Amino acid sequence: MKVALLLSGGVDSSVALHLLLRQGHEVTAFYLKIWLEDELAHLGNCPWEDDLAYCREVCAAAGVPLEVVPLQREYHQKVVAWAIGELRAGRTPSPDVSCNQRIKFGAFLDLLDERCGPPGAGGFDSIASGHYARLGEEDGDVTLLRGSDPAKDQTYFLFQLEQRQLRRCLFPVGHLRKSEVRALAAELALPNEGRKDSQGICFLGKIPFDDFVRGHLGEQPGPIRRLPGGEILGRHRGHFLFTVGQRKGLGLGGGPWYVVRKDLATDTVWICHQSDVGGFRRDAFLVPQPHWIGRPLEAGECELRVRHSPRTLAARIEPDGAMLRVRLAEPDPGIAPGQVAVFYQGEICRGGGQIELPAGEGSGGEIFLADCAL
Repeated sequence: MKVALLLSGGVDSSVALHLLLRQGHEVTAFYLKIWLEDELAHLGNCPWEDDLAYCREVCAAAGVPLEVVPLQREYHQKVVAWAIGELRAGRTPSPDVSCNQRIKFGAFLDLLDERCGPPGAGGFDSIASGHYARLGEEDGDVTLLRGSDPAKDQTYFLFQLEQRQLRRCLFPVGHLRKSEVRALAAELALPNEGRKDSQGICFLGKIPFDDFVRGHLGEQPGPIRRLPGGEILGRHRGHFLFTVGQRKGLGLGGGPWYVVRKDLATDTVWICHQSDVGGFRRDAFLVPQPHWIGRPLEAGECELRVRHSPRTLAARIEPDGAMLRVRLAEPDPGIAPGQVAVFYQGEICRGGGQIELPAGEGSGGEIFLADCAL
């Protein structure tokens, strides 16, 4: 089988390369350059050159060709511009979800087919990556299954993929735990065997997220007010720098403090003290346009995630036309508009969508904030 591998310079995709070779596939590696070089150079350094150097070493040692594909323009249009618009509107976007659906398994896959032809006509049969996820089959559809390592499972970031994309996907490390991947990297003496996992949004590198956002949206100062009571405790530089449920980065003494609401009309960020969090509860929300990978979920019990975490939450869903009404079994910290909710039945990731709150509850809504570090 002719396979295009998305190689990032990290250990996961590098081990995936060798697993594909062991299985007898004809592999070409591709490094997607999405670093916004001209736009972000004044803010700091991105390690893309280090990533690419590791990719070259891994491919040279394995005897696999490597191509660099510049997709900065597509990434800016399909991911960055969208995320900035969401932040401006007071919402909590997930750029990594959009990157997978629109770039890695979207624009890149389309480009491959344009350049090389479709499968069976000289093109690539599959596109592989180092994601921790697995694939199955149900009623003729491809199903997306949780990765075998609960702590590394990345189905949360892949839920927007469509059948046409999943039918072309391979996830060679999805059946492994991270410790097993590290052990294989050491066995293979990969040059990046001890390299740390990347953190944060890929196109930013080491650039602080707040600096990037202010570079696009400027500053929009306003008060930080306490609930209950409305006392002004400080000032902020932009509501878009905060998300509901946030604890760190408020710069206030006497805490811990938690963001519980954002009022865009007055540029107010509302917070509460940990001692008051019991008065701010959120156990219900809406998902207006859920994306289903295969068979849609029907009314009833399910599990869901509202962030990338090994933990799933028990919930009950009620379809209402094209919209889902979701009620959690227990209130959860940090439910915010724009945030992603992803639904599961057992090992199967069924799909998900962006969260909305009922009309009249403000951009941030009111939530319960558990006694945990966010």
